[in-house]
Amino acid sequence: MADADTEDQTPPRRSLWRRAIPYVFSCALIGVGLFFGAVAQRMVTHQETFTDAIVRQIVHVPTPQEVFHRERIYVMLLGIDYDYDDKDQPFSTHSRSDTIMAAGIDFPSKSTRLVSVLRDSDVTIQGRETKINGAYSLGGVKLADSVIGDFLGMPVNARGGHFDRYVVVRVNALKDFVDAIGGIDVPVTETMNYDDTWGHLHIHFKPGMYHMNGEQVQGYSRFRHDECSDPCRTKRQQQVMRILAAKLTHDKFNDLTHIGQLIGVFRRDVTTNMTTDELKALAWSFKDAKIADIAHADTIGYVDTKETLDGETVIPNERQKTQLVADLLGPYQTMPAPAPPTRAVAAVIPSAVHVVVENGSGIRGAANVVAATLRTRGYVIDGIANADSFTYDTTLIRTSALDAGARVRADIGIAGASVTPQTVKSAARDGAVHVIVGKDYAQQAQAATAAP
Repeated sequence: MADADTEDQTPPRRSLWRRAIPYVFSCALIGVGLFFGAVAQRMVTHQETFTDAIVRQIVHVPTPQEVFHRERIYVMLLGIDYDYDDKDQPFSTHSRSDTIMAAGIDFPSKSTRLVSVLRDSDVTIQGRETKINGAYSLGGVKLADSVIGDFLGMPVNARGGHFDRYVVVRVNALKDFVDAIGGIDVPVTETMNYDDTWGHLHIHFKPGMYHMNGEQVQGYSRFRHDECSDPCRTKRQQQVMRILAAKLTHDKFNDLTHIGQLIGVFRRDVTTNMTTDELKALAWSFKDAKIADIAHADTIGYVDTKETLDGETVIPNERQKTQLVADLLGPYQTMPAPAPPTRAVAAVIPSAVHVVVENGSGIRGAANVVAATLRTRGYVIDGIANADSFTYDTTLIRTSALDAGARVRADIGIAGASVTPQTVKSAARDGAVHVIVGKDYAQQAQAATAAP
């Protein structure tokens, strides 16, 4: 009987497991709830899609703003040539930069602007008048940054250079990249015949559509033996970039798996000061960007030629250069954020909203007038200052709380103002709504004055 009593007092293991199931299930539900709560928070805070938010939560792909700590960067892009030694081995010591581009990469608008510089553009390097592509050969990235930045008239940043990052691409990078994605279709518009046995370059095309492999694309992009010479070669390089961008998008080479593979290809043939997280953040953030927003490039033309000790240089079109650089440095078209619900906007209490007003219009007193308007409506004005430039055509409202941004837009009375999510950590930490007053403010003010 004692043994029987003892057996009755010990619950079966199956019974214990059944009792534990509700607790395990509850913990699982709590974990799932916390995960999707974090996903939802990312969707609201960063204005991400459901898929992007899940991927970033699981794989931890940072946003460009998180890794660069700003909303735009300027990148120097150089494509360097190489030669062959007596043993037919390629070497790139003291190479010149046959391809020169300046890129502005804007994160809020998910767009880029590219300005191409002709490699024979006339500059002075270390007291000698020569071609701009000799800067990299003489002093590497540092001298190239200085010479190209001065040539373009770009401002000097906190590091003492003109560009935030650089990308130096060896010739084989294009070949390897094209082969990695299975080739591209390129329309050829003229007959091309050129052979350079020493340089291992053989180009033979007739007008028509070609499915080119990496070696063919490399030759097509380097060809300059026609009447147009360098300007047409630059246009072909830009054409190849657009075709590559289109294939990456249409053929779905922009998922995380392929992004990792393509970054691996470039690691072999590219020298850059970008980190892996920076490359991954850019690749994932721009994977759905429109081709027109990321692949358009303009070339600085020339008005004359000049003989120097290093050969014939081209004199740049200064007026065109000034305009292209102004577009590169100026405001980009920002993608409009989803409109918050009307009830949420109406529920915003102005006295609980802190605002920083910046003058981006160049019109004297514009920021003071907008700040005064908001102050009379109950908002707390934390500061009034000039924006990073006076080239803002449209008033821009940056905020981490879109409902508060929409309420500010309604209260300042500038209907065309754009409300965009503020995701830069350093700027969003103050929790304030940042209003950058654009030139549309002056137009609306003048219209209001003329109405009576």
